Amino acid sequence: MASALNYDLTYLLALGFRTVIDDLHKQLTERGYNDVRPAHGFAFQRLAPSGATGNEVAEFLDITKQAASEMVDYLEQHGYVTRQPHPTDRRGKIITLTDRGWSCIRETEEILSHLEAEWATIIGKKRMEELRGDLRQLVTVANGGTLPQKFRPTW
Repeated sequence: MASALNYDLTYLLALGFRTVIDDLHKQLTERGYNDVRPAHGFAFQRLAPSGATGNEVAEFLDITKQAASEMVDYLEQHGYVTRQPHPTDRRGKIITLTDRGWSCIRETEEILSHLEAEWATIIGKKRMEELRGDLRQLVTVANGGTLPQKFRPTW
């Protein structure tokens, strides 16, 4: 008789991701960033370091142009991004991070570094580095030898 299929790694990876993101946003809220959501952080990934068009944000997040525009509107209203004339396309706009957007990124980096260090104390620094390397290798191989350049948050 064949053994039951085991897919708990997928579940554990998802739980680990959710645990980190929830803790990150709890701490961001405590630091005055209560209006930023997980999907916004992924948009920031695309906007740093030199900005992006709305279409590029939509493509990176794998969402519609309308959804990207609504997200950018929200981020602009809350002071995280600004729209500026595109340097090479007179009809277009480029979205860049404001000082508040960059500050949020710095806070996020600090929080995530601290969370990773906490996890490293649980499993050990060497195992944490091995885990990072193993996950990078698995994701890279599964995606034809490169890390994906799109990320669609699913919540």
